[in-house]
Amino acid sequence: MKKYTASIEAQHTGADPVMAFVMCLLHSVTNGHILHLSTTSYSVHKALEIFYTEVGDHVDDFVEAFQGKYGLLTKYKADYTLPEAPIEYLTYLKDEVATLRKTQGFPQDSELQNITDEIAQLIDSTLYKLRFLE
Repeated sequence: MKKYTASIEAQHTGADPVMAFVMCLLHSVTNGHILHLSTTSYSVHKALEIFYTEVGDHVDDFVEAFQGKYGLLTKYKADYTLPEAPIEYLTYLKDEVATLRKTQGFPQDSELQNITDEIAQLIDSTLYKLRFLE
């Protein structure tokens, strides 16, 4: 069984792409909700509502599948930054997901990559709505 820093079974230290991925996306639920409540645009409001209501379920699916295969995630960190603009924030998420999923130490199991694909698709779809729908 492969060991992960985030797992209670892990023995190594260093940057952990699994925990960075999970925390980034857990924070995106709150950030998406804040951006949703802060906009005066109805289309932005609705696009972000779909995002923040769906991304949490995807993260939950990822964490539960990961934990079922590799062990519990236990080293949650509380660092947090408020977002400023929806398109810039979702672009950041898109880049972060793309980078972390290819980082050494991120699981390449097809079931975990499939959930990551669903998260990437949700981000792309939200960016489309933010950029082109009014």
